[in-house]
Amino acid sequence: MLVDDSLTARTAFARMIEQEPDMETVATAASAEIAIANLAHTPVDVILLDLEMPGMGGLQALPKLIERAAGAQILVVSALTPAGAEHTLAALSMGAAETMLKPLPGQFDDAYRTSLVAKIRALSGTETRSSSITARTVPSRRSVGSRPQIVAIGASTGGIHALGQYLQALPRGFDIPILVTQHLPDAFMSVFARQLEAASGRQALVARPGLEINRRAIVVAPGDSHLVVRGRGGQFTCELDTRPAASGCMPSVDPMLTSLAEASEGAALAVVLSGMGRDGASGARALVDAGGTVFAQDAISSAVWGMPRAVIEAGLAAEVGSPDDLAAKTIQLAGVASWT
Repeated sequence: MLVDDSLTARTAFARMIEQEPDMETVATAASAEIAIANLAHTPVDVILLDLEMPGMGGLQALPKLIERAAGAQILVVSALTPAGAEHTLAALSMGAAETMLKPLPGQFDDAYRTSLVAKIRALSGTETRSSSITARTVPSRRSVGSRPQIVAIGASTGGIHALGQYLQALPRGFDIPILVTQHLPDAFMSVFARQLEAASGRQALVARPGLEINRRAIVVAPGDSHLVVRGRGGQFTCELDTRPAASGCMPSVDPMLTSLAEASEGAALAVVLSGMGRDGASGARALVDAGGTVFAQDAISSAVWGMPRAVIEAGLAAEVGSPDDLAAKTIQLAGVASWT
């Protein structure tokens, strides 16, 4: 379903989607009110949602759309403006699964179509529907490592909502530093950091070269560089790396985890949340080989079970569960279960 007050945008998106033999636009709506009404009789897999519309805006309508959509995933199409970033991050924290920047008229090109189609295909449920068989046949889980000096979280599609759940489930006294690599445009990162502060009650900063990672801080990878960790003896600092990662992601989870394996001497926990692709798998292996621990989100709670699945199928995950489950296991591993 396409929900956008612009006829030009609806037409452009429909043409892109209908070039794919396995995709179909089953409904379009010029307002959120029409979309909510259509969902009463039109089942959909993915909703493309514009947030800035007359009447009930997309953000205001999002809870009702999620309720009426019966499991369909929502892809927010947003403008690259400060207000657009604020609204998009709010939508993702409320349960929208993914975002794409809306191009200007005339810029709906092949590269944009390729990216759009890949996101729709990932959100359509193919990976999750096949996951129940895979989940029963994955290798045995790893044993947990030592108490972590630092926690590193990697996420992509659906990860912002999962990350919020995870952070909110940690006690306020949890003082182990947290690193986050989330696939997002660079323009969104300062807003994202403020959102994490609100969810966690901790200071959240966008990484910069030489930044010391304090015990109660959350440090977020910028959108145009990989977050790399240096340090010894429990003292960590940030560096940034702009070289392409094997995953093709920018920022990528792999450089963060690979560098952390050495910097922490294995005294680290990686948490791999919802996301498409395999980013994080090679970094998780480096961390496990160094003596660290990896947790991964389960299929049923993931918007897209790609990144966690890759870690689980490689036999690297010590725990698999929902974000709340993984937070409880984190508290247990850190030895802070009695903290409040």
